[in-house]
Amino acid sequence: MFREVARKKQALPREECLQILTDARRGVLSVLGDNGYPYGMPLNHWYCPEEDRLYFHSGKLGHKMDALARCDRASYCVLDDGVREEGGWALIFRSVVAFGRVRMITDQATILDISRRLSLKFTQDLDYIEEEIRRSGPRTAMFALEIEHMTGKLVHEK
Repeated sequence: MFREVARKKQALPREECLQILTDARRGVLSVLGDNGYPYGMPLNHWYCPEEDRLYFHSGKLGHKMDALARCDRASYCVLDDGVREEGGWALIFRSVVAFGRVRMITDQATILDISRRLSLKFTQDLDYIEEEIRRSGPRTAMFALEIEHMTGKLVHEK
């Protein structure tokens, strides 16, 4: 059902893919948008290793939420920061694409917990996090991508 990486020598092991998902702050979620067009949007995420899920927060309305209501299939692509060889222009980086189905999170306590975990990827300022959650928590939608398949590869731009 899912394709494997075409260039097998560039494929990353699952453990390395999971580490990239854990460390990366952002990626692009792609869904089936309006009129059958793909719709990709940059999002930040939190990866939960115990559940093998990616969590995202969102507003409750908009193109993304409409698309997810129509079709629960999605993919999420993440790149690491990469490195340049000394004196070179080409970037060497690793990428991961996770495929799965999206499930909406409705339990408010879970939404708040995941919001805190996600926020801690960006700041350790607990007062700031709690104020943001107090202010926007009731308007926050939360969803999880339950990973069904994942590929990763090493890319050298040369």
